[in-house]
Amino acid sequence: MTNNSADHHPGNSVAEGSHEGEFGCSVMDLRSLMEVRSGEAVNRINDNYGGVHSLCKRLKTSPVEGLSGNPADLEKRRQTFGQNFIPPKKAKTFLQLVWEALQDVTLIILEIAAIISLGLSFYHPPGGDNEACGEAKGSAEDEGEAQAGWIEGAAILFSVIIVVLVTAFNDWSKEKQFRGLQSRIEQEQKFTVIRKGQVIQIPVAEIVVGDIAQIKYGDLLPADGVLIQGNDLKIDESSLTGESDQVKKSLEKDPMLLSGTHVMEGSGRMLVTAVGVNSQTGIIFTLLGAGEGEEEKKVKKAKTQDGVALEIQPLKSQEGIENEEKEKKKVKVPKKEKSVLQGKLTRLAVQIGKAGLIMSAITVIILVLYFVIDTFGIQGRSWLAECTPIYIQYFVKFFIIGVTVLVVAVPEGLPLAVTISLAYSVKKMMKDNNLVRHLDACETMGNATAICSDKTGTLTMNRMTVVQAYVGDTHYRQIPDPEAILPKTLDLIVNGVAINSAYTSKILPPEKEGGLPRQVGNKTECALLGFVLDLKQDYQAVRNEVPEEKLYKVYTFNSVRKSMSTVLKNPDGGFRMYSKGASEILLRKCTKILDKNGEPRIFKVKDRDEMVKKVIEPMACQGLRTICLAYRDFPAGVEPDWDAENEILSDLSCICVVGIEDPVRPEVPDAILKCQRAGITVRMVTGDNINTARAIATKCGILLPGEDFLCLEGKEFNRLIRNEKGEVEQEQLDKIWPKLRVLARSSPTDKHTLVKGIIDSTIAEQRQVVAVTGDGTNDGPALKKADVGFAMGIAGTDVAKEASDIILTDDNFTSIVKAVMWGRNVYDSISKFLQFQLTVNVVAVIVAFTGACITQDSPLKAVQMLWVNLIMDTFASLALATEPPSESLLLRKPYGRNKPLISRTMMKNILGHAVYQLTIIFTLLFAGEKFFDIDSGRNTPLHSPPTEHYTIVFNTFVMMQLFNEINARKIHGERNVFEAIFRNPIFCTVVLGTFVSQIIIVEFGGKPFSCSGLTLSQWFWCIFIGVGELLWGQLICTVPNSQLKFLKEAGHGITKEDMADEELPEGLDEIDHAEMELRRGQILWFRGLNRIQTQIKVVNAFRSSLYENLQKPESKTSIHNFMTHPEFILEEDEPRTPFLDGTDEDPEAEELKQQSEESPGEFSPLNKNNNAVDSSVAEDTIPEPESPLHSLETSI
Repeated sequence: MTNNSADHHPGNSVAEGSHEGEFGCSVMDLRSLMEVRSGEAVNRINDNYGGVHSLCKRLKTSPVEGLSGNPADLEKRRQTFGQNFIPPKKAKTFLQLVWEALQDVTLIILEIAAIISLGLSFYHPPGGDNEACGEAKGSAEDEGEAQAGWIEGAAILFSVIIVVLVTAFNDWSKEKQFRGLQSRIEQEQKFTVIRKGQVIQIPVAEIVVGDIAQIKYGDLLPADGVLIQGNDLKIDESSLTGESDQVKKSLEKDPMLLSGTHVMEGSGRMLVTAVGVNSQTGIIFTLLGAGEGEEEKKVKKAKTQDGVALEIQPLKSQEGIENEEKEKKKVKVPKKEKSVLQGKLTRLAVQIGKAGLIMSAITVIILVLYFVIDTFGIQGRSWLAECTPIYIQYFVKFFIIGVTVLVVAVPEGLPLAVTISLAYSVKKMMKDNNLVRHLDACETMGNATAICSDKTGTLTMNRMTVVQAYVGDTHYRQIPDPEAILPKTLDLIVNGVAINSAYTSKILPPEKEGGLPRQVGNKTECALLGFVLDLKQDYQAVRNEVPEEKLYKVYTFNSVRKSMSTVLKNPDGGFRMYSKGASEILLRKCTKILDKNGEPRIFKVKDRDEMVKKVIEPMACQGLRTICLAYRDFPAGVEPDWDAENEILSDLSCICVVGIEDPVRPEVPDAILKCQRAGITVRMVTGDNINTARAIATKCGILLPGEDFLCLEGKEFNRLIRNEKGEVEQEQLDKIWPKLRVLARSSPTDKHTLVKGIIDSTIAEQRQVVAVTGDGTNDGPALKKADVGFAMGIAGTDVAKEASDIILTDDNFTSIVKAVMWGRNVYDSISKFLQFQLTVNVVAVIVAFTGACITQDSPLKAVQMLWVNLIMDTFASLALATEPPSESLLLRKPYGRNKPLISRTMMKNILGHAVYQLTIIFTLLFAGEKFFDIDSGRNTPLHSPPTEHYTIVFNTFVMMQLFNEINARKIHGERNVFEAIFRNPIFCTVVLGTFVSQIIIVEFGGKPFSCSGLTLSQWFWCIFIGVGELLWGQLICTVPNSQLKFLKEAGHGITKEDMADEELPEGLDEIDHAEMELRRGQILWFRGLNRIQTQIKVVNAFRSSLYENLQKPESKTSIHNFMTHPEFILEEDEPRTPFLDGTDEDPEAEELKQQSEESPGEFSPLNKNNNAVDSSVAEDTIPEPESPLHSLETSI
């Protein structure tokens, strides 16, 4: 059957088509095909389908031309095989969110109180008018008033409903924004496919079965497929299998490519065989979805595009014990490591909440005692059965007052303010080319103290052009005339560039007339192709002659090789290999060089040194990247061993060296200056030559003349920071990083080491907060490790984007500065809100408390308190959290992780304004009736109508809050509080809106709000007292902070002592601060547990390579590598001898050192991927037998 189908294909597939839909195989056939791996898969394809090409025919597609792109055909494929889309989890409905908002403890207490109050107001006992109950009943002026007892309960319920709806609406819009963001990230993800022979990019969701997709280094595969043609393809399948080793893919051995895996090296083409829910990733998600939805979907989000996979997986295992208590909480908020700000806020909220609780409890107790003593003691009445409901009504009233004190004291607006502020910032940051993937990254950026930036594309324009060349013994300072170069040399250049580069890199005509040609694909290759065009040659013709299928073997570029080579088979059976790569690396492998007659002559070490001095260094010092082109011919007869890369890549003949210019972006020097002013150190980490890097760093202003700084190469950096076992020593690193400004020729591992070293360092009084930019696949670990990872939106690979927190949509360094500005702004907004909120809290709580104790009735009624709470919490958070950032934010140093949220200045403002407000309110409360000549509102009976006196107190209170809200706009003691007030329309709207609502409440609120209308002059007085706040604010400004040493700061971050406990290995969750406060005992028990777990983790990590898969996709599995991870370095007692100091005592180290200096070409132990140990030296690096790890090692 198979043979015959392979022979007469067209006819047969139609025959089959009749009973299998349109195509030669069904969804289930393809699904089962994708479940097999390696050799088995090859056999299955050959037996069932007669090879990959026959499979293409069955799916009605051409391996070269791809699909026709005909809409009807695409639609039919979607119907038959499904579309490339995994349906997301259903969003919570509005009602669910309302239900969640109702879970708030204070609100529940209020609801209960209100319901009791309502019930009692409708209950009229017989004999209620009995004189014996004393003044408890009071003189009901008319029955109507007495009937109005229900209003208070109803009003409380009504305001609870408002609070709940506002919260739910906020959550809903937050969720909606987040989903919008996710879908935007998804839409931005495009993939390259071939249709009608044209290479086009389409959104991932539009890929269908039968598409021919081009895959290359750095891609995240969007669907399952079978390899049709591949060059040196290596895939990281750890996201599906958990195995960290890269899997080699080839047509003969293992052609199966799975969705969700990462291409780590090479390129190729694949036939898409399964999409969406039928792909391997889709199948897993469907299984998860069927399980307990909630937690698993989180993992799904993580896997698809939310780099939090690591933060989510450990939750399940380690918190088993805690899970029982947390089960109830889990609904509300998925636990993720708290950001700095959230940590500080939670602590603060808990402290305030405790204080509020104590105050409200005392209020209730005092009220009840006072009432009981007064009624039954002083007046000597006895408790009569028929009076019980009336007394109970009093107690309920006291309880309600207590609860309102609590409500006002607890700042439930805090989380709201943070959310609004972050959501608002994220939305605006979109306009500044920052696509924020994790909300808290935005706020962490405000604390950043160091930025490690790439050079290419971030600091420079990533528009590369060849500007100098060294061909045939001549150094051309500009592009040479084609006539000046010999035809055979020219031919070698054209072939070496056209064939030995990814066929996806090309130069297209400009979009607009007179514009620059468009560069598509790898920019360095585009520069070389542009060089070919400048030499009046055509690279496309060469590529048409040698299509990709004819390439015999390709060694693609990667961070270890730093070169790319392509082998062609000659007609006579020999081979020719073209190579290109970083000049200092490739010239070491050259033994010949073409002279001015185009003939190869011997190229010795001293010739090379001279060339480096005369040609390469001068180019590099002008900031040019130097690329060397070379070739090698292999004779016919004996086929070389292509896997022995070092043998193959030697004995080359150098064709030419070109200098590529990548101009610095014009706006970058200014942006870097801003960073330095803002107290942020910018470091450049690049794979380029050290001279090029230094030149560019000087142009950018990273290196300033007359400054004491270090520029190191990756190799030198490693030599300085590793001990003789090759482990990174933190104290050595601490000597280097503060001065390090440029790290050149660095590998991704170096980047990770540097970032980790800076973050773990304890020499500065603050822990450093590090931001990192990255675009390559191998930058993943560094981006993950950093506090904030920026991925490049244009040049970045999918892997980098997935590991990042923020995507720079324009790849521009200035956008990072904008992110810093927004981050600081979030922090300031929260502080402004806190300053305002705490003033109101202090005043309201003290007023309610003292008022209740002295006059048996809170001057601010429950409903009024709830209104004040609404102004304070919801509206103020809206007004103050949406302040736009200003450039002045960049003129101060970063706050640091443990700087308190409430600085001394803010404390001064809070207490200062509280003093003013309390003075005014108590004056009005106890002498207001004389001043305004009205009836006193004190000691009124239970259901009496509202008095003008208390209305004035309430109104003045709100007016003072309104004007204090304007004061709260500045937290650093600035005098001009109105500065740029109109830049924030939301603020103006909120203040005006509140003012108008207040007028309506006072004039028409009546009984529910316990208000009675005021005259115009009374209104003027209230407003006048409010305006006094602004003047008082100026007065407070003049008091110097130095006089107020006694003021404490509040809302600290994590102190040094806590640090030791905090820094558990990254995967484990930080313990939430609020819980710290609440459950010390459990925490200790947890810590013990965490320690045990860490030990288990060490053992497991030796058993499987899981650990490396989580942390370092690019590392080779080696014991050594594992032990260099600082989390697992066990402190040995004997002192270790570092490389630098004890040279004479340690001959072995000396020897290693010489090796590493003398033989840069061979891999010295420190040079091979910078942390994988060379087998020849592995013996030296294994720890002494008595080291605790030894027993484990021997048992592996």
